[in-house]
Amino acid sequence: MTEMIKLNSVEQYNKLYGLETMHPLISVVDLSKAPVFPQHFMFNYGLYALYLKQVKCGDLRYGRQIYDYQEGTVTSFAPGQVIEGHLAEGTRPMARGLVFHPDLIRGTSLGKEIKYYSFFSYDSNEALHLSDKEKEIFCDCLDKIELELQNHADRHSKRLIIRNIELLLDYCMRFYERQFHTRSKVNKDVLVKFEDLLDVYYQENRPINLGLPTVKYFADNIHLSPNYFGDLIKKETGKTAQEYIQEKMINVAKEKILGSEKSVSEIAFELGFQYPQHFSRIFKKNVGYTPKEYRTCGFK
Repeated sequence: MTEMIKLNSVEQYNKLYGLETMHPLISVVDLSKAPVFPQHFMFNYGLYALYLKQVKCGDLRYGRQIYDYQEGTVTSFAPGQVIEGHLAEGTRPMARGLVFHPDLIRGTSLGKEIKYYSFFSYDSNEALHLSDKEKEIFCDCLDKIELELQNHADRHSKRLIIRNIELLLDYCMRFYERQFHTRSKVNKDVLVKFEDLLDVYYQENRPINLGLPTVKYFADNIHLSPNYFGDLIKKETGKTAQEYIQEKMINVAKEKILGSEKSVSEIAFELGFQYPQHFSRIFKKNVGYTPKEYRTCGFK
């Protein structure tokens, strides 16, 4: 069994590949220049990492998913993620990227906004595929960061490094939006499957046993990470996945309220709510009436 390596520092990461450490909290890495590299590895990241894979060289496993990454793909990892990799025989890693410790951005605007870069939590099979021009932009951002690391540090250094990291991440967000757009047919297939699963969830009365439907439930059933699934639904519908689920629940609730003599408590239970008051609050927020008012105010 492969030993788990917990990557807690940039220096530890660089030592693993025999690379020079120029700054204790950040490193621009070129794994094609690494004098040593593991053929089979399992990392528990304590760092943020973003790589542009240059060639197909093996398999990457994240959770239960295996991704056979091709040339020109970007993969990203955040602290707490566990990654298993295996290099094909006779190959070596060919990737350029960035690794940085959370302490580098702590207390900065990027530190506060890092959670909005949702691609850090995408699965490996949801990697970003870049065009040649996009690869140039990606590498140009790395070059600017590397130049700052090579220069003598002054009072501007940290700010410029962090701004260039933010620029790189913003470009990746733009590239992912482009990828969502160019994969519109695949995305629409996901949306159709989501709608079907949502219908079945209520038709088969699953809320009684499983509770209120969650974004994670549908993402798992479609074999996507919750963040990628949520971003895809938002791009396709203009609504968050949670809003989409809640809209479906409200429509089902309306049918039950007007189509039966069941009490509000019974309907709330059938919809997966533990407490009828919670159901009534959500219903009124969305409809403008409580369930009882909706039933008695002439909506039949």
